[in-house]
Amino acid sequence: MILSDILYKVPLQAVSGKTDIEIQNIVFDSRQVKAGSLFVAIGGTQVDGHNFIEKAIDLGASTILCERLPEVLGENITYLQVENSARTMGLIAANFYGNPSKKLKLVGVTGTNGKTSSVTLLFRLFRKLGYRCGLLSTVQNQIDDDIIPSTHTTPDSVKINELLHEMVQKGVSYCFMEVSSHSVVQERISGLHFAGGIFTNITHDHLDFHETFDNYIRAKKGFFDQLPASAFALVNTDDKNGKIMIQNTAARKESYSLRNIGSFKGKILACGLLGLQMDIDNREVWFKLIGAFNAYNLLGVYGAAVLLGENPDEVLMQLSDIQPPAGRFEQVVSQNHIVGIVDYAHTPDALKNVLETIVDLQQDGNQQIITVVGCGGNRDATKRPIMAEIACKLSNRVILTSDNPRNEDPFAILGQMESGVPMIYVNKVQTIEDRHQAIFEAVKIARPQDIILVAGKGHETYQEIKGVKHHFDDKEVLQEAFDTIWKK
Repeated sequence: MILSDILYKVPLQAVSGKTDIEIQNIVFDSRQVKAGSLFVAIGGTQVDGHNFIEKAIDLGASTILCERLPEVLGENITYLQVENSARTMGLIAANFYGNPSKKLKLVGVTGTNGKTSSVTLLFRLFRKLGYRCGLLSTVQNQIDDDIIPSTHTTPDSVKINELLHEMVQKGVSYCFMEVSSHSVVQERISGLHFAGGIFTNITHDHLDFHETFDNYIRAKKGFFDQLPASAFALVNTDDKNGKIMIQNTAARKESYSLRNIGSFKGKILACGLLGLQMDIDNREVWFKLIGAFNAYNLLGVYGAAVLLGENPDEVLMQLSDIQPPAGRFEQVVSQNHIVGIVDYAHTPDALKNVLETIVDLQQDGNQQIITVVGCGGNRDATKRPIMAEIACKLSNRVILTSDNPRNEDPFAILGQMESGVPMIYVNKVQTIEDRHQAIFEAVKIARPQDIILVAGKGHETYQEIKGVKHHFDDKEVLQEAFDTIWKK
């Protein structure tokens, strides 16, 4: 595409060089530069792309987009100076791929918990309603049946537009996308046109990146601030921050609630290991998902579908037939009737929600809840003692173990978790660093009818240690433990 077309409606501070040249691709990693590339120099907290401008030119970049012009400008190179490189990259990426987000209906879901479940439910629902659909999620990216591995909750703006372009080429009508707080701050959603946004909830998470809870709230709110008047903003008003999200949005304001007045009103009638019975807008429906947290996800998805013009009765009928997403309250049952539950819960609120649901499902006082839980490395350390305390308060036995230690010392992480264990619960807590061994230990101490929660990794099929990903699937290991120990 010609550079001048890519720059349509893009605010520029200065231009040096020709703009009638052909651009082959847009990159912000100098290692991906090829002849005819437009290289975007983005200033980061760890690496500053401006330090790689010369390298990008040596590799064949014909155009440089940057916030600071080099002292010496190269011959036959076009330089574009802008105020914010990351934001501008989103705008030029949208132009480069023909603004694909305007050619389908893009719906974003943000919040601490429930993003993956909500977008996956929307994706499955709208496929059942007869549409070709796209999915951008933590678990995977998907275009109808074609699965594309996911590396981030929200990809970079170039990748997003590339995927949306491919969706448009394949006739996709709707795309459902997780919008992380990181992606808002890092301008990854810049240039996208959303048909709607959903807010699930906001709790303690990602303070390693945002530093304060107020910054975290502002990041989430930033998504709704960007929505156009043609979009809807659907928020959970049972979360006190729901109203804050839509204070400055131009979008149509809608709400859903289990406890307060809302545009879409729900009530839990019954909850068990087989599913949920709910009243939604005066219609009684049975769902295959479990727990109050899923009642919110279902209600938000229902509301979004109705706002997108679908028939309420048809939406509820199709939702009632949908299975829960992988790694979200996924069950494995042993031959002697021990119930294993694998869940992605990796924040204090998510762990509390899952354990409270399990407590509600206990059939009698003799049924133990055994929780295996860890915390990820190179992530918000302040939540570690909190999660250990929650596990202790809501479980009969707790095994603290490794999650994805990444580049941190796993024993240091476990030490921080142990600091949150109240003295009255010390005797019911074990620390086993090896996650495989920890899951086996949980099965060894379990009795028939007990419930084992393995929390933190959910759908993940790896464990990241010292920068290396090793195959590890909680569900597989739990099944292996059941088969091995029960057969002895």
